[in-house]
Order: sequence, then C-alpha cells, then structure tokens
Amino acid sequence: MKNRWLIAASAVGIHGSIGSVYAWSVFNLPLEQTFGWDKSAVASTFSLAIFFLGLSAAIMGHFVERHGPRKAGLIAATFWGTGLLVAGLGTYIGNIYLLWLGYGVLGGIGLGVGYITPVSTLVKWFPDRRGFATGLAIMGFGFGAMIGGPVFGYLMDNYSISTTFFVSGIAYMIIMYLSALYLERPPEGWMPAGMKEAVASGAKKVTQDLSQQSANEAIKTAPFYWLWVMMFINIACGIGVIYSASPLAQETIGLTPSEAAAVVGLMAVFNGIGRLAWATFSDTLGRPNTYIAFFVLQIALFLMLPNITSVILFQVVLFTIMTCYGGGFATLPAFIGDLFGTKQLGAIHGYILTAWAFAGLVGPQIAAYLRSVTGSYELTLYIFSAAFIVALAVSVLMKSYITKTRASMAAATA
Repeated sequence: MKNRWLIAASAVGIHGSIGSVYAWSVFNLPLEQTFGWDKSAVASTFSLAIFFLGLSAAIMGHFVERHGPRKAGLIAATFWGTGLLVAGLGTYIGNIYLLWLGYGVLGGIGLGVGYITPVSTLVKWFPDRRGFATGLAIMGFGFGAMIGGPVFGYLMDNYSISTTFFVSGIAYMIIMYLSALYLERPPEGWMPAGMKEAVASGAKKVTQDLSQQSANEAIKTAPFYWLWVMMFINIACGIGVIYSASPLAQETIGLTPSEAAAVVGLMAVFNGIGRLAWATFSDTLGRPNTYIAFFVLQIALFLMLPNITSVILFQVVLFTIMTCYGGGFATLPAFIGDLFGTKQLGAIHGYILTAWAFAGLVGPQIAAYLRSVTGSYELTLYIFSAAFIVALAVSVLMKSYITKTRASMAAATA
C-alpha cells in the first residue's frame, strides 16, 4: 500500500512544474523588446497555452479515468517538457510561430493533462478531507511561479530567453517523470485508518453527495453550467491580472522590472496559499458560501486596484485577489464531488475546465487590447469588477439549489 502523503507530494511535484505558466508575465517585455513583437502577439502565446490546457483537460479526462494517473502523468511530462524545448528553439531563431506551437499548443496540452491527473486520485486518497486534499494538490500549481518567476528572470538577465526555455524544459520533464511514476489510485472503497470505525460508530458523519453521475449525465444538468459560468468569470478576470501584473506594477506604482518580477513571484505564493487555505476552509464553510465570499471580495478589490498609489496597499489588494483566484480552482474538484459524486470526477473536472480554455483567450486579450487603446489597465479592471456581480448572482442561485436539494433528500430519508 502506498503512502497517501507521498502521493500528495507527487501531485505537488507535477502541479508545481506546470504551475510555472503563471510566471508568463515575466516574459512579456523581454519578448516584445528583443524581437519587436507587439503585445497582442506575445499575449497570444499565453492565451494559446491556457486554451489548450482547457481543451486537453476536457478531452483527456476520460483517459485519466480509464488508464490511471501514472500513464497520464508521463504523457503530461512529455508534452510540457517538449513544448518548452520547442519554445526555446522558436526564441533562438526568432520565430514566433514556433513559440506558439511549443509553449502554446504542445505545452498547453501538457498543462491540461498534468492538471487533472492527480486531482481525482487525491480525492480518493483523502475521503476524510476532500477540500483539503484538492487544495493540497492544486496548491503546487499556484506555487509554481514562485520559483519560476525569479529563476526565469535570472536566466534571461544572465543568459538568454531561449536558454531559459531549454533549461526549464529539461528540469520540469525530469521532475514530472519522477512524480508520475509514484502516482496510483487506492483500492476501491479505501478509507484511512480509523475512518471506517468512526463512520460505523456514528462518531464521524460523511456528507452525502447530491448525486452519483457520469460526466455525460452531469453535462445535462443546470448546476454544471452554473459552475462553468462561475469558473469562467473567476478565471478570465484573474488571468487578465496575472497576464498584466508585471507591466501593471511598473506603470501604476513605478516598480522596476526586477521589482515587478519579485511581485509576480509573491503573487504565486498567495495563489498557492489561497488554494490550500480556501479549499480547506470550504470543508467547514461549505462550497457555495466559499464561492460567494470570492466574488463579494473581488467586486470591491478590482474597483480599488487602479486607484491605488501605495506600494504596500497595491500588493495587499493584488495578493488577496490571487488567493481568491487560486481558491476557486482548488475548491472546484471538491464542489464537483459534492454535486456529482466521485464516479467520474476527473472527466467532469476536465469538462468544466473548458471554462479555463475560453477564459485564457478572453482575459489577456481584453487586458492587452484595452491597454493599447486607452493607455492603461483602469477600464479593464472596472469591467472585471462588473463581471463578478454576474458571478455572485450565479453563486447565490447555486447555494439556493443545493439547500433545497439537501432538504428534499433529508425529507425523503426521514
């Protein structure tokens, strides 16, 4: 029997490697200045990566369920590592199409497969702490840029952009291969020591899932689409901020490029902290209340961000936004389990992550376009704040649905 904490460490190894995609804003200005590529063209690289992440997650969710996390993890490592190497070749010869192919398409496929691979496995290893488990797995994705941002900046300052891609491609491929080889599902119906006895004696209650549905059944229900809309808005707005974080910090509060790169690294820390903290709290707060809190906070924070002149306050607001952004991802798999059960959690998770694919196209492009037209990110942030009002309305609708359904289940049982 494998150790579930080492399974968790393997999940963090995979997510930490692919999570370096969140350090992309460190590449923006160097690519524009070195090759003369415009903001929209550079933004397309990141947008493609996120688009193919969501697309591959949706397509490969059933593959993960059928063939297991080890095989899927090895495929993810191959695509992500190869994608970075191709991106390195593209920047070595100055060809943006190779950069798009490598980082955007191949890398994006590796991101999607790698993202969903450990999650449903960890939920099964931690039936006693579902929110904590998904937060732990996805925390690594948030922390990936904490190391990646400063390291990428150092390599570009001292060597070259292409060297940065080559070195990271090889390093991440090795880490992901080693992590994937340890991943394995627990036996059917497995529970940790003491849990079965506690449940049998009544000392511990296990909250019943609202249903046990396959992926193809889940996509025919209204809650699936409510969850999709909530995630789309949270991701599009958050990813727009991630894309523009480095130039926004330089233009709004006058940070230097190296200081802005450090802020990007710290964003990743709070992204990661938010993933573990919010997902763990959701075990107590409830998943619907957790999402309502995300959206209420971000309506206010996005309104504040363009008018801040204090360096400290700017970072506090930015980092709080990152906790909500990361927390949305980490709480999602547990929310899916609550609504649809764990029978095909990985496949349903993949379907909902198509929201990430479209949000990855929309968020950075809105930020880049409005920045080029207006000369600032102010209007973008106001639009994002308005979008969160829609997300809040949907989350309240979801809470009402879950409350009524649980009441009906309780009445039927009684």
